[in-house]
Amino acid sequence: MNIKVFSGELLNEECILTIVELSEACQVSNDWVVLLVNEGILQPLNKETGKNHQWTFTGNSLYKARMTRWLELDLGVNIAGAAVALELMDENELLQHQIKILEHGNHYVVNQVSHKE
Repeated sequence: MNIKVFSGELLNEECILTIVELSEACQVSNDWVVLLVNEGILQPLNKETGKNHQWTFTGNSLYKARMTRWLELDLGVNIAGAAVALELMDENELLQHQIKILEHGNHYVVNQVSHKE
């Protein structure tokens, strides 16, 4: 029996990564991260500093950068195409969340009506 053990750290919005840490985690150059910023895929927390070597990013940026890298390498999607794909994925996630809220709200309304009868 083969057992694979994985270890890692869960990253969330509170986690802050430097451009170097983000680049290393994705196994890419800082210039590639800058390209993602220029395409609007990533938003540095401190872009106004004007010095990209000082940029910091949230944990969600790591997800987006890795997803972009996967789209680029495995599916042959260019950076602009990856930006569109990620935007659609974000929109889909938002819509799924709104559907759950509406379903929960409708369930509540149905339960309220059935209790009144």
